[in-house]
Amino acid sequence: MRLTNEKMMDMYKTMLRIRRFEEKVEELVLLARISGFVHLSIGQEAVAAGVCATLRGSDSITSTHRGHGHVIAKGADVKLMMAELFAKQTGYCKGKGGSMHIADFDLGILGANGIVGGGPPIAVGSALAAWYKGTKDVCACFFGDGASNQGTTHEAMNLASVWKLPVVFIAENNCFGEFTRQADHQRIASVADRAAGYDIPGVVVDGNDVVAVYEAASQAVARAREGKGPSLLECKTYRIKGHFVGDGESYRQPEEVEAWKSAEKDPILRFEKKLLQTKTATRDEIEKTQASIQGEIEDGVRFADESPEPDVSELLKDVYAE
Repeated sequence: MRLTNEKMMDMYKTMLRIRRFEEKVEELVLLARISGFVHLSIGQEAVAAGVCATLRGSDSITSTHRGHGHVIAKGADVKLMMAELFAKQTGYCKGKGGSMHIADFDLGILGANGIVGGGPPIAVGSALAAWYKGTKDVCACFFGDGASNQGTTHEAMNLASVWKLPVVFIAENNCFGEFTRQADHQRIASVADRAAGYDIPGVVVDGNDVVAVYEAASQAVARAREGKGPSLLECKTYRIKGHFVGDGESYRQPEEVEAWKSAEKDPILRFEKKLLQTKTATRDEIEKTQASIQGEIEDGVRFADESPEPDVSELLKDVYAE
């Protein structure tokens, strides 16, 4: 896929939308306006934006407990997302799913998933359906370095390889499985090394460079769409916030986190610099985009605030099959 100026700006808007949404969500959790566990992907925006920019509307994704960015990148409405986090009737899952279970089948969002490693088998099922129907659709399966140790993930990659299914496995390696550094739960330095065990391509990319992610994902998606089977794409990034909002973060030093917030490492700051250097956007255009995205987020909060609570009569609706 050719990376046009329009595509570059679209990816920038997506990254910024994810960042501003999650910053607002963190603020609302700390004010006790949103309850329950919330996991933020601040610092990882380039992975979601770069991968989903290569997908078409009929393609699908599976996500994780840290999935706000993935579903926003696939086209989710921040108003409906915010309403879901507020447990309102107008939310994507009518207030029953919350932060970790946002889904919209019409957008190909097969669900964020509170179970670590729960997404890969679903992704393989989606890819199998696409192959069977001959649609040429692809499923992008996001999971973390922690989930890469789960048996479900290995079983999914093995079956996808055997049947050459149109799925792209994206290991979003943010250096931590909950509170444990990758080096303490894996002997390998790169999750992508495991691709050799399934005879599929294993590619490592700078997950904080949205253009690099886009280019690598484009190749993997094209390969899957052509019937050549799955790929494992490892995006090395960093989780700037704790495992969940309120995490004491005793397992790492503040200096380490601050280093990843720098203009040299932060994916949004890096991309803004690139947009300016390549004259893809002016400083004025970037500032207007920032103001517009912030307005979207504030509108989302107002929508959630004004939305009705679910009626008690709907307690079991959509929970059990008729």
